[in-house]
Amino acid sequence: MKIKVLLPAALLALLVGAFAAANFGDSVFARSPQKSMMVDGVRYAAPSPNEAPASIRAAVMLGYNIMNDPQKYVSQYVGDSVTCSSCHFNGGISPGGKNGGLSLVGVAAKYPAYRSRSGQVDDIIARTNACFLRSMNGKALPPDSKEMVAIVTYFHWISKGIPIYGRIPWLGLKHIESRHKPNAVAGKKVFTQTCVACHGMDGQGTKIAPPLWGKYSFNDGAGMAHLQNFAAFVHDNMPYQVSNLTPDQALDVAAYVTAQPRPHFVK
Repeated sequence: MKIKVLLPAALLALLVGAFAAANFGDSVFARSPQKSMMVDGVRYAAPSPNEAPASIRAAVMLGYNIMNDPQKYVSQYVGDSVTCSSCHFNGGISPGGKNGGLSLVGVAAKYPAYRSRSGQVDDIIARTNACFLRSMNGKALPPDSKEMVAIVTYFHWISKGIPIYGRIPWLGLKHIESRHKPNAVAGKKVFTQTCVACHGMDGQGTKIAPPLWGKYSFNDGAGMAHLQNFAAFVHDNMPYQVSNLTPDQALDVAAYVTAQPRPHFVK
């Protein structure tokens, strides 16, 4: 088994310290109040980015801003018009589930972890770069860059209080259990009736929603390029904040969207 751990803790601490005197701005989303709730028997209580200690706050805020606008903060590593928050709503500060997107609260407590896709144990840096290579159709960030350090610091901050390798029920997707055979023709009808207002008739996105196929969308190596993943996400989250598609409709529209042309992932 291969183990891929890229950034020593001492180097991470040194680089984070360099952020203390910097100012990367703030975000109205980062000021949203902390919410505490029980999710499947586990306490969810994500801290806000701007509540981070002064010694790491600039790094946490940069990480948060990268999540919401990578085209601005790490443009040289992004190859499409998708943002991290396209899937990880509000930078992943969410309890997931219905209309919550894919949560990242607690993700730092889950890595290093074995991943079947890579066939090895990946640390949080390798996992993050996999998203840049696939979902962002871009390039890997240098492990010791201030941007990667900021992202990792942000992940650790929003994972505050989560036990290492503990059970985190709000992470990940829950696939749809159905005997329905996905139908792309029916899915095109669902897309036309439900999705075009935000994603455009041609699926190329608008100012309020990302492209779902074409050269500015995620590539075919991304998790969302897989029908079951896309269907699960759509069923829980689309239309945005008012998810109302049936499981069969979600599977159908996923069959339609994932069949459309998109960039090819090159290892």
